[in-house]
Amino acid sequence: MAHIDVSNIDYFLSDGTQLLNGVTFKVPDGTKTALIGPNGTGKTTLFRIISGDLVPDEGVIGRSGNMGIMRQFVGQVRDDSTVRDLLVSAAPPALAAAARAVDEAELAMLEHDDEPTQMAYAQAIVDWGDAGGYDVETVWDEVCMAALGLPFDRAQHRPASSLSGGEQKRLVLEALFAGPDELLLLDEPDNYLDVPGKRWLEAKLNESKKTVFFISHDRELLNNAAGRIVTLEPGINGAGAWIHGGGFGSYVDARADRNARFEELRKRWDEEHVKLKELVNMYKNKAAFRSDMANRYHAAQTRLAKFLEAGPPEALPIEQNVQMRLKGGRTAKRAIVAERLELTGLMKPFSTEVWFGDRVGVLGSNGSGKSHFLRLLATGGTDPEREHLPVSDVEIAEVPHEGTVKLGARIRPGFFAQTHVRPDLLGKTLLEILHRGDEHRSGLGREAAAGALDGYGLAAQSEQKYESLSGGQQARFQILLLQLSGATLLLLDEPTDNLDLHSAEALERAIDHFEGTVLAVTHDRWFARTFDRFLVFGSDGRVYESAEPVWDEKRVERAR
Repeated sequence: MAHIDVSNIDYFLSDGTQLLNGVTFKVPDGTKTALIGPNGTGKTTLFRIISGDLVPDEGVIGRSGNMGIMRQFVGQVRDDSTVRDLLVSAAPPALAAAARAVDEAELAMLEHDDEPTQMAYAQAIVDWGDAGGYDVETVWDEVCMAALGLPFDRAQHRPASSLSGGEQKRLVLEALFAGPDELLLLDEPDNYLDVPGKRWLEAKLNESKKTVFFISHDRELLNNAAGRIVTLEPGINGAGAWIHGGGFGSYVDARADRNARFEELRKRWDEEHVKLKELVNMYKNKAAFRSDMANRYHAAQTRLAKFLEAGPPEALPIEQNVQMRLKGGRTAKRAIVAERLELTGLMKPFSTEVWFGDRVGVLGSNGSGKSHFLRLLATGGTDPEREHLPVSDVEIAEVPHEGTVKLGARIRPGFFAQTHVRPDLLGKTLLEILHRGDEHRSGLGREAAAGALDGYGLAAQSEQKYESLSGGQQARFQILLLQLSGATLLLLDEPTDNLDLHSAEALERAIDHFEGTVLAVTHDRWFARTFDRFLVFGSDGRVYESAEPVWDEKRVERAR
């Protein structure tokens, strides 16, 4: 038995802004419930409240069953943690504590090889066994084989940062579904997964007996795996919740019908309000001349007071108005020319040409080298001219390669980083970043900067620092910087991963109107439909072209 009961949750940010307002819903036992809503409405904050990481200002959380959690950072691990550390992060608390105790005891043994340290190490090993550590290592062996193609004993000390984002996600998801927890809390589990991975996740969600509450913006996944949908609807005093008892297939029509009813109810309420005020004024005027009208005047006042105390019907949610405008500019007809290009240790040599105006989807399984290819282009390719340098200060790691890839005249690459890691933006507010400008884009006056942020739905975050934004807000701001930088080649690495549904549609429209060339690595099946042609990184190490999206490429066959 596992369920979640969220009751009247209020949460205020440190600046006094109300983020959540009376959020109430239930996640029944055994259901697969999705949480959606515009970026910045508090989805991850609500998850942290449910998990116990944050305390609400009002309201209570009730739940039953042991809870396993996938937090938002999985997929973005770039520190010195290992595969074992990732698995420990998804383990039940007692097991995780025992694992950390073993790690600490082993470190102590390296520094002090005395009897007390040896005894502490021996006790940590005993506690690990008592907590079920040796049993879970058997499960982790199966998990590592499924996610990485390696047994646990070979994979456990491998740096987590050496895994692709999708491999990190798959590893933790495999562990959670195979683990003992009856209740799973998954923050954007589909991010970084390739399409075979997403199909695997859909199958797991459908076949699992566990109760699962997950955040997602993937329309295909929502349609295929969510039995119920909770929407955080933004309002003037923070977000409230609306529950749709069906899947995504009926969600759009149900929400439109609901909003239409609210609009009609509000119209009737306003009409009744006007009538009651007119009634009160009429009896007030009559009571001034006729004493027998005093009782009717007081009765009308009481009726109006009760009407106002009951309040208007639920207000329509505030709709986003994200308007992305990617401009671009004319370039040489041949935008990219690759000749016998080999990404060292990743893919076999290939040659291709991309022409001005092309919309190219870059597809393939995780770890095949797609992001490496985009990073190589983002740094200007082989022996770049000055005009081919990136139009931002984003840090891009060098990509070893053989052969050549060159950019055409007037090509200015603009790179969208999948992980949103931008050290150049840390510690600065959005207004400050836009006002100062940099060597790639001119600074904007305060009014112009505020207008630009408003067009991307970021006006309310203008005084927030970049690192404090939600993943979707960071994504929208990155796209805004590309707009202002004069990029003529957009290199987008999983741009829709953190975008809410409305923002993803706005990006699709912006790309459609962009004067320039676009290459996008994506596993978003809906987004991919908007592209003209596809460059597929195959499981056999070949890179080939396709007129239609190819989603069935397996893990690349290479020594691991």
